[in-house]
Amino acid sequence: MRWRSSFLAKAAATVAGAALVAGCAGCEARVYGAPGNQSDSPQLTLVAPKDPADSVLAAAAPGPAVTAFDGLDVRVKQATADAADDGADITVAVLDRNTGQLITNGSDSAIAIASVVKLFIADDLMLQVAKGQTQLTPDDQQLFDAMLRSSDDGAAETFWNRGGGSAIVDRVIARYGLGSTRPPDNGRWFNTTSTVTDLVHYYDMLLSGAGGLPPERANAILNDLAQSTPTAPDGMVPGGVYPQRFGIPEGLPGEPVAVKQGWMCCVGADWMHLSTGVIGSDRRYVMAISSMQPADATEARATITQAVRTMFPSGRI
Repeated sequence: MRWRSSFLAKAAATVAGAALVAGCAGCEARVYGAPGNQSDSPQLTLVAPKDPADSVLAAAAPGPAVTAFDGLDVRVKQATADAADDGADITVAVLDRNTGQLITNGSDSAIAIASVVKLFIADDLMLQVAKGQTQLTPDDQQLFDAMLRSSDDGAAETFWNRGGGSAIVDRVIARYGLGSTRPPDNGRWFNTTSTVTDLVHYYDMLLSGAGGLPPERANAILNDLAQSTPTAPDGMVPGGVYPQRFGIPEGLPGEPVAVKQGWMCCVGADWMHLSTGVIGSDRRYVMAISSMQPADATEARATITQAVRTMFPSGRI
């Protein structure tokens, strides 16, 4: 987590505001096979499953007929409206990797992803290891695990500088085709920007191997994410630790999850929280949800967690 200077906060707020305006211009309901929603309430996007022959998921084991997402579009709409009532703007994307079905809330504005960029740092480093371009010492391995499990900023700074800084993000963008992801303008890793759909796309390709990372190296990342700690060291908050189980982990207590979380204050007057990860013992589902809210940290965490609970009231997908 990072606290932004007032200059960066204002700049980010301006960019985020412009992105939100641009994003909302395309927020009409697009539900394939169903009538469009003409109301003024938040709109949903339901993307029809892809032809398996055209999908990077073709190698994944086929699943049963879709039932897990029944009614999810309605619940996502409700979660978005409830969050708005609390003053929060949320973006969300949920993917069924077996069918290619993707549900979003129709908003895909770009945000600074804070510690979620540690995924990209880890991915780039693992590819270098796989190619024999570098080796991890025992100390390096300890830093790597801490960066992913407990979101250690010092570890991220070490690998960021060693890997060439913003060039890391450029390489990941190129390998994964992340069209809405950008390296930080000021070279600071936590100001990398992306969208929830890009992040879901990234996880999908990480799992399938389509991004070029060998399975054993991808598993090294995912195994660390599955051991995400309840709190993260954060010298910018009282007590020096920050709760990092908001969103997906607390919202889906009945599912095994592998998550990377991000948070930042203050973007304008807002707390930003971002919860991303892989859901299910078979790694079938991928989800990313972000929230921007002018509230204190406790309330902001509760808002994003409640949104996930509204989408999945049973605590499972």
